Amino acid sequence: MLIDWNPRHLYRKLFADHAEMERFLAEVATREWHSTQDHGGDPAEATHRLQAMHPGKEELIAAFYGRFNEMCEHAFPEMVSLVERLHGGGTPLYLLSNAPNLLDPWLRGPARQRHPFLGLFRDYVVSGLVGHSKPDAAIYELTCRTGGFQPADAVFIDDVLANVEGARAVGMKAIHHRSATETAAELRTMGLAV
Repeated sequence: MLIDWNPRHLYRKLFADHAEMERFLAEVATREWHSTQDHGGDPAEATHRLQAMHPGKEELIAAFYGRFNEMCEHAFPEMVSLVERLHGGGTPLYLLSNAPNLLDPWLRGPARQRHPFLGLFRDYVVSGLVGHSKPDAAIYELTCRTGGFQPADAVFIDDVLANVEGARAVGMKAIHHRSATETAAELRTMGLAV
């Protein structure tokens, strides 16, 4: 929603053949394999296990987490602008992400050089680091504790409907993001300066 995370941004550099790349992502470094790390799995252990299952593809598998930042090189300009306007209007911003634990040091360091707008967030909650993930109630509650606010005082924005429903279930106001224009309009109806 903020950053265009996509393994293809990396693997297009590593595969000459597009179909072979798509096969690798569908059969080896799958979304299901990666999502385990979003829920608290260790990326290094997961990499070793997957390498043992796919001899000859060790380097390609190692690149998934070893060069993870290359999957996150592009931000969505309209959403960057919205974050900047919210920050400029005095809205405290917190980032909640389903991502592996290695995203935390990236967000606090190298990511800010590539994406300066990330420095506008007061803090981050990364699922792989805390052992809870959206749409579990525990991660929304942890985000509220991290920011020192009550769920009813927060507006949660996500492009996954299940995550939006999870936030509403703990008492947050929530927006199902479809476009920056629609999200900004909904924020305005809630009285936020955008």
